Amino acid sequence: MDTGLIRDFNAGKAAVRIYRNREKMGEAAAKAVGEKIKGVVTSRGKASIVFASAPSQEEFLANLAVVEGINWSLIRAFHLDEYVGLPQDAVQAFGKFLKDRLFNKVKPGKVYFIKGDAEDLEEECRRYTRLLEEEGLDIACIGIGENGHWAFNDPHVADFNDPFKVKVVEIDETSRWQQVHDGCFPGVDEVPRRAITLTMPAIFEAEYIFCMVPAKSKAEAVKKTVYDRISTSCPASIIREHGNAVLFLDVDSASLLP
Repeated sequence: MDTGLIRDFNAGKAAVRIYRNREKMGEAAAKAVGEKIKGVVTSRGKASIVFASAPSQEEFLANLAVVEGINWSLIRAFHLDEYVGLPQDAVQAFGKFLKDRLFNKVKPGKVYFIKGDAEDLEEECRRYTRLLEEEGLDIACIGIGENGHWAFNDPHVADFNDPFKVKVVEIDETSRWQQVHDGCFPGVDEVPRRAITLTMPAIFEAEYIFCMVPAKSKAEAVKKTVYDRISTSCPASIIREHGNAVLFLDVDSASLLP
């Protein structure tokens, strides 16, 4: 079977796998995540998973939706972040993105959505924190932003020792422009300026982390993630300290690696 894998190595404690194209990357990531979900369900009786919402996750989510043998009724699903002020049914809302690409297809037992249009944002952060603490987080399926962010932990707000698990943040200009580059908004003025996000510790606490990062636009962030000093100047660099993490790349996103 042609897996498309062309290179693999370790970066710190994390595994790095490079694939011929983003389609093969998505297939491989979905297979790996699917097997891990089944293993966690067998051992725990359920699995709690947080998902990223971005065009970079399209191939992974499409393939995960058709992985056989997952009892989705035993899955508790979260998402990483949500824009402040957008209605939950807005086409750009991250919750809707995951509904359309995954949740409506596989029907998880429970889906916990961040309400970015909540009247009391601080209470919404506390509510989502309680849910995360009640369910725990077995698996995090994430990406990396053009500025190295995880979720909306942009460099200026990322904190590896954040006392909060969920918080409201100001989105930096690089991340706002990324939403335009990804075709999610017609112009940067339409991109919301704030978001609710899981923090770095909340994501890092997941027992298993799978990070899917295709595309040439992510090449610089990938290089910093793999080789630069671990710091919040590239928040994703912390993946190298997680003992159960896999970074899935395609040849484009890995193009600046030696």
